[in-house]
Amino acid sequence: MHRTGYRKNYSRSTGFGGYGRKNRFSTPKPASSKRGHRDVYIDENKYISKHIESTQELIYDNAQSFSDFSLHSQLKANIASRNFAHPTKIQAKVIKPLLEKRDVLGTARTGSGKTAAFLIPAINNCLNNAQSRCLVVVPTRELAAQIQAECRVFARNTPVTDAVVIGGASYLAQMRALRSSPRFVIATPGRLLDLAGSAHVNLGAFDTVILDEVDTMLDMGFIHSIKLIISQLKTPRQSMFFSATLSPKAKELASAMLSNPVIVETDAQESIKNVYQDVVRVSPSSNKLDTLHKLLADANANEAPQKVLIFSRTKYGADKLVNAMRGKGHKCDSLHGNKSLSNRTKVLSMFKRSEINILVATDVASRGIDVPDISHVINFDKPATYEDYIHRIGRTGRILAGG
Repeated sequence: MHRTGYRKNYSRSTGFGGYGRKNRFSTPKPASSKRGHRDVYIDENKYISKHIESTQELIYDNAQSFSDFSLHSQLKANIASRNFAHPTKIQAKVIKPLLEKRDVLGTARTGSGKTAAFLIPAINNCLNNAQSRCLVVVPTRELAAQIQAECRVFARNTPVTDAVVIGGASYLAQMRALRSSPRFVIATPGRLLDLAGSAHVNLGAFDTVILDEVDTMLDMGFIHSIKLIISQLKTPRQSMFFSATLSPKAKELASAMLSNPVIVETDAQESIKNVYQDVVRVSPSSNKLDTLHKLLADANANEAPQKVLIFSRTKYGADKLVNAMRGKGHKCDSLHGNKSLSNRTKVLSMFKRSEINILVATDVASRGIDVPDISHVINFDKPATYEDYIHRIGRTGRILAGG
């Protein structure tokens, strides 16, 4: 989407080298059996790329505007209120077939406008059919909250209601929300199946299903839960399947779930062109934390970054790194699965409001972070796979912004 007056920022995504040296700030753990051994070798050259400034021509389909789509008048008004003019490339390719009730398999990197690409036609369908209900299944609480916020913007001043069903939050509050039969239910797999099993939500009532960030859900071991959810949905139905990358397991799931889908692929993952990427090598005689501190100090002096997101491989490592960085005067906190939902929400809110300017996160916890002014992403620990790397650096370089 084209947001008028959107401010660009320029920074970089950085990974630390120095392989073979023990990480002083996290406990080594064996590779997860779910991942196999995909992280045995990663070509470092993939992490080095000069920044190319984003342009409207690279991000948007300027040949189309939202007024070209056959949308409900109030939905069009809500889109216009956001100063959106032209659809992004994935929106231009996805919205029309979804309005025609086709199934869609879409691959696009984070920050490409993917959420609006599926929400706009799904909301339009609910406005045109009073019996239609939509289920959105996502891997993390943070992503569920982000999608709910977007849904409420596009559905403002309409009868379309929503509820979020996620682990770590009150069962009672969610059961109350489901009693009113909201048109949209945005859920993580575990809590959704819990409430379906206790008859608080009827999966057979949903005629539209959206799976977002499928690759992440599969990495988290949700494949059987997803299959169970899909088996209980209404048939026929419209299905949407979105993923930044398509692993063999994701392709297998898509084949079983989708019926003659429109396949949309945008933004090849081999290069995130608007993100400056480099490797900072740490020699055996150097301290990794001191190198990070110097990198942050130099960045603040030269480019004044607004917000920095640092990735740690483990929860323990994230907390230990935060404590060490606080000792050097940095305003920072951590985000990972061992924190309660209320704590995670508070930390993310502080980061968005710039009460802290550095957030240290694990890969899974970072999914769903939607903070448009993240200027730097730093891979303190090497990602397990190139797919993880794509997800990590997708937190910066959002629409029409460098990173």
